[in-house]
Amino acid sequence: MIGNYTALDLETTGLNPKYDKIIEVGAVKVRNGEIIDRFQQLVCPGIALPEKITGLTGITQEELLEAKGSETVIPQLLDFLEDDVILGHSVMFDYSFLKKAAVNQNLWRPEQSHLGLDTLRLSRIYLPELPSRRLADLCLHYGIRHQAHRALGDAESTVQLYSVLCEEFCENALGEAASKQTWEEREKTFAPFPLIYKIKRESPIRPQQKQKLYSLLEQHKIIPDYDVEKLTRNEASRLIDRIYFIYGHST
Repeated sequence: MIGNYTALDLETTGLNPKYDKIIEVGAVKVRNGEIIDRFQQLVCPGIALPEKITGLTGITQEELLEAKGSETVIPQLLDFLEDDVILGHSVMFDYSFLKKAAVNQNLWRPEQSHLGLDTLRLSRIYLPELPSRRLADLCLHYGIRHQAHRALGDAESTVQLYSVLCEEFCENALGEAASKQTWEEREKTFAPFPLIYKIKRESPIRPQQKQKLYSLLEQHKIIPDYDVEKLTRNEASRLIDRIYFIYGHST
């Protein structure tokens, strides 16, 4: 069992790091198997929050409008993470959103890399008989208290789940899959692995795009549900194309 790591969970506007945004970050720092620090922040995404995400998380658009932007929160989160091993439940999901945000803000060092631990991966190996291996269902299975779909609550629950999985399967070799492995094989299964996600920095909106978009919004009396100043070049291009598609190219 790895005793030193940081558990990470992010709430987002959707599932695709290419298009969706972070709305909440939660991280729990563990040393020698004990929680020593926590970090939690809401993040203003600069776009409208889908109703289904509010229904899922309880986070409202009003709360996010009062929250700090990613340009403030992501540097704080990176400082909290340091060079730690990152624990997550589907850790690549959270890692991909984090790295995209950091790269776009020129915060990701060329030499920076992290190792990861994934409780979803471990549960698929050692608990194949369960009908679901969602974090909430695994917490219910093990009697772990869990605040679903809030970043800090999910991160804390993942720490507890990781501890239980290590004890049950790595240390005590309970269950069919673990009992068939040698100690060395179980250690290898529970060992951290490299987190690899390639992403190119997205350029910010160009002045010409900004001028065009503001002009189109005013011309067609559109009230935007996004912050024009925070758009990337690709996002601005898609929005301009969408306005032209709906309203035509008339001036």
